[in-house]
Amino acid sequence: MRFWWVNQNQTYRHEIDGGYLWSPKKNKNQARNQFYENMREVAPGDLIFSFKDTLILAIGIAESYCSESPKPIEFGSAGSYWENIGWKVRVRFTQLTKQIRPKDHIELLRPFLPSKYSPLQANGNGLQSVYLASVNQSFAAALMHLIGAEAALLLQAAQAVDPIAADDLDFWEGEIENTIVQDTSIPETERIALVRSRIGQGLFKDRVKKIETHCRITKVDNPTHLIASHCKPWRDATNEERLNGENGLLLTPTIDHLFDRGFIGFENNGELIISPVAHRPSLERMGIETSKTVNVGTFSEGQRRFLEFHRDLVLLVASR
Repeated sequence: MRFWWVNQNQTYRHEIDGGYLWSPKKNKNQARNQFYENMREVAPGDLIFSFKDTLILAIGIAESYCSESPKPIEFGSAGSYWENIGWKVRVRFTQLTKQIRPKDHIELLRPFLPSKYSPLQANGNGLQSVYLASVNQSFAAALMHLIGAEAALLLQAAQAVDPIAADDLDFWEGEIENTIVQDTSIPETERIALVRSRIGQGLFKDRVKKIETHCRITKVDNPTHLIASHCKPWRDATNEERLNGENGLLLTPTIDHLFDRGFIGFENNGELIISPVAHRPSLERMGIETSKTVNVGTFSEGQRRFLEFHRDLVLLVASR
């Protein structure tokens, strides 16, 4: 279990009522933002302190891993400069009866503030630039002590959470597919190919088969049991990229799921990357060696370019 602090001044009501956290992937200038990158580290069962208007108003229990998701419509003009595609985590929030003001207890909390990426200034004031910050167990324990019995019960509930699947990706891709189907400026044969490429079949699979011969992980080589999986996801790609064979790998369905949702990835040299948030016993049952380094072989120059996108903007990686 990890502990997090989220600043929700602009989006508190939407996120609390909707049961989620959402952030853009990068800053307005496309630079990386550690407080957004932290979304990729959240795992089911993590505890999240919700801060708004100088108070801890709620505590959330993460119920899903992070996944790509469009900016919520209900945000309206909030964060008008944010990207339209960001990160989302499902969270079950409980609004607290006893709401505390951390600034009033800063002498207790200050020794536990992280030296880097802190959610608070040393004087106890909040930091406008912070979205999601990691806090250590000692800091979390001090906050829970101040909040009291409510926090203790939520900590116990977090330890027994049942993970849920992110529910946005299929709906989002379905909306994109409908747009393609209705776009008469695209020739019908291409529209059919684009739609079929979403599920790793058709023309896209034919093109991937000219480069790939088997699943890189399971070694299955019967095309009947293989899906052409996009390195740069179908939902993020241009129409040209959706049909580009170098944007694909042949994978068995379970491996395709892990790759598409960011639980595994690949270095350019072929080394398998396992996300720190992935449930290793499940991966083992799916045929992935987690106890040793695995190399699946070299990739083409085009594949390496698309795999770089996957590592940067899909793979759920960061130190835990």
